[in-house]
Amino acid sequence: MSEYDLVDVDETDAPGDEWESLDVADEEADRIARRQDREFLEFRKRIENTEQFKVTDSVFDDATLGALYKLVQDGYVDAFGGPLSTGKEANVYLAQGSEAELAVKIYRINASDFRAMRDYLDGDPRFEGIGSDKKKVVVAWTKKEFANLRRAREAGVRVPTPKAVQRNVLVMEFLGQNSRRARRLSEVNVENPETAYEVVREYMRRLYRAGLIHGDLSEYNVVVHDDQLVVLDLGQAVTIHHPNSRDFLERDCENVAAFFTRQGHDTSAEDLLAYVTDVEPESQGTV
Repeated sequence: MSEYDLVDVDETDAPGDEWESLDVADEEADRIARRQDREFLEFRKRIENTEQFKVTDSVFDDATLGALYKLVQDGYVDAFGGPLSTGKEANVYLAQGSEAELAVKIYRINASDFRAMRDYLDGDPRFEGIGSDKKKVVVAWTKKEFANLRRAREAGVRVPTPKAVQRNVLVMEFLGQNSRRARRLSEVNVENPETAYEVVREYMRRLYRAGLIHGDLSEYNVVVHDDQLVVLDLGQAVTIHHPNSRDFLERDCENVAAFFTRQGHDTSAEDLLAYVTDVEPESQGTV
C-alpha cells in the first residue's frame, strides 16, 4: 500500500476521560444468567455446541453467555461466526449484524492476567474501589476499551467503530474482507513507509491531544483496511494523567520508530516523542 488517508477530526471534549465512571454493577446479562429462562437455556446449549466457540482455554461462564444472549436480543448480533484471533485475555469472533459483519471481542473472566493489567489499572481513577474482584476488573476493562474507542474516533483516529458493550463482551466494526481479518502492518509489504509513518505519528498525536496514550502500540496492532491504517486494541490505553503515562508513551514511540526504521524510513523515538507531545494547534489534513 502506498497511500494512507487520515480521517476527519470531529469536535472533542476536554482532554482526558479519566473522570468517566465505569459502572461494574450486575447488568441484564447477569440477571439473565441467574434467571435461566427457557430461551436463554436453549441459546446457551446452541452456543456451547457450536464448533467455532470450542477454542482452547476459552471458558464462557453463564453471565458471559447471558451477555451474548442480550446482544442478540437487542439486535446488535444476528449470528456468530468463527474466531478471528485468540489471545491470553480475549478472543475475537466474526459475527453478522443486520447490515454488516462485526467483530465480537470476549474478555475471559477466568483467564485474564491481573499482573499484565496491573500497570494500566493502578493510578486510573476509573478503577478506584474495584479492588481485586476479577469480574469487576474485566468488566471495567471492557467498558474502558469501548470508551477509549469512542474518544479516539472523535479525535480523528481511525479505529474500529464501537457498536455495543455488555459486561465483558465488546461489539465493534469488523475490519477485513470476505470474512478474513485485515492484515497487520507486520504482515504486509509497506511500499511507502514514510507516508505510513506520517499517518501513525499523526494518530498518536491526535490521541495525545484527546488525552489518551495507547500504551501498547506497535506494528502488531495497526492494520491496513480499505487503504487506511487502523489502530486496534485500546483496552489498555490510559489517560495522560496516569502516573505511568509518560513511560507508556515513550515505549510506544520506541516501538513505532524501530519498526519504520527497519522499513527504511529515517526517524527516531526522540523525534516521534517531540512530534506527539507538540500540542500547539495546527491544520490537519491528509497525506
